Amino acid sequence: MNYQSPGAKVPDRWTSSIQPHLDNDGACLTEWWKGFKDPVLNELIARARAENPDFKIAMQQILKARAQRGVAKSQMLPILSSNAGYARTRQSERLGFAAPLNPIDVYSTGLESGWEIDVFGGLKRGVESADANIEASVENYRDLLVSLFADVALNYVDYCTFDERIYVANQNIGIQKKSLDLAQSRLDAGLVSKIDVAQARTNLDTSRALIPQLQGQLAAAQNRLASLTGGYPHSVTGLLSRARSIPQPRRDFAVGCPADLLRARPDIRKAERELAASVANIGVAESELYPKFSLAGSLQLQSLDISNLPDAAASAYSFGPSVRWNLFSSGQIKNLIRVEEANAMQAYAAYEKAVLLAVEEVETSLVGVATERQRLAALRRAVVSATESVDLVGDNYKEGLVDFQRVIDTERVKFQNEDQAVLSKGQVARNYIALYRALGGGAAVEEVTLPEVKRKPGGGWIKKRPAPYAAVKDLAETESNLKN
Repeated sequence: MNYQSPGAKVPDRWTSSIQPHLDNDGACLTEWWKGFKDPVLNELIARARAENPDFKIAMQQILKARAQRGVAKSQMLPILSSNAGYARTRQSERLGFAAPLNPIDVYSTGLESGWEIDVFGGLKRGVESADANIEASVENYRDLLVSLFADVALNYVDYCTFDERIYVANQNIGIQKKSLDLAQSRLDAGLVSKIDVAQARTNLDTSRALIPQLQGQLAAAQNRLASLTGGYPHSVTGLLSRARSIPQPRRDFAVGCPADLLRARPDIRKAERELAASVANIGVAESELYPKFSLAGSLQLQSLDISNLPDAAASAYSFGPSVRWNLFSSGQIKNLIRVEEANAMQAYAAYEKAVLLAVEEVETSLVGVATERQRLAALRRAVVSATESVDLVGDNYKEGLVDFQRVIDTERVKFQNEDQAVLSKGQVARNYIALYRALGGGAAVEEVTLPEVKRKPGGGWIKKRPAPYAAVKDLAETESNLKN
């Protein structure tokens, strides 16, 4: 059967695409991270692109698929081989007849050839399957780009979020320390009871206990960034020291339409190519039901004396067609066909699943972007009000108009709102990154440098000079872009 690309039904528009900071025009997602305008993030992604080990694995998978395609293609071509040999033979003297020469030496050399004529297209289908596997490996590489760049950005946002939360915690610890000093001075003056000091110290120590936890999470984010960029933790220390506040994207991001997912998401294109390979494998299995036609020939030089091999009289040859037909294996072959048909149906279901998940991820990300911005705006207003409340309650406490519990409560609310505002700011960035990821952003890059690795005869690995391999910009240009 001939393969036809499956049609996927997707919505005409996004459910949540009417938000004021989103529009439905086409979007360029190739280097979406530059919209954050953060030089540290740009450098981290550049390092990940150059040094991440997963890139090297994915590129070698492409090269492996190309080599397997070469194997499938070569099966359609004639085979020519040469041979040479020497044999010393001795016959038994108890067979009832005497051999004229016993033992004898036979020298031979020559050429042999063979060619399977692909009458029923089995070899052609094998090449089609190999071509689809190459394209699937390319899309797997592109999908890796999408995931890796998003992971780098997410961990960088986490790092900046933890760093800013530590700063906010230290600021509030300073405020709470002043409140403790105030309560202690009023206790010393006999104006309040010792319970005010105890409450102030409890509030202060509770806030201080958060710092080590945040520092541990900050270190974990740094270590993860180092791994993603192909280095050890110290390799990103200097770079992250230049990190600013939590990066925020531009608001006028364009999301395109749902149908764009079928062209932009490499995981969807990978699933479609895997389906094409499975369908081609059905044709390979079906070809075993029909006879195989081959042409074979050989040209030999044979002699009992090696010096006589060049003589014309030493020549021997054979040639002619042959037919091979698995007449009594049809049951086995038909079951193998059913296996490949089941594989194709699984691949089709996987393709449909990829489309459904892609639409789900985009819709969820769109909602997350909109709602988290609203939450952040409310938290910022709450921070302003809580800061004002801390000042007012502090003044009233000094004048003896309110008890110290009001001071503790307002300081705690202020700290919580500020901490939640930082978390929300980070979540806004995370939601945008999730949206870029869901739309297939970052899949197209210009070039990746991959070290060529060869095996030493005595063991171990040696590195040759890095050789550039072009990544795919367009599916239609796969073969030309992947040439060495």
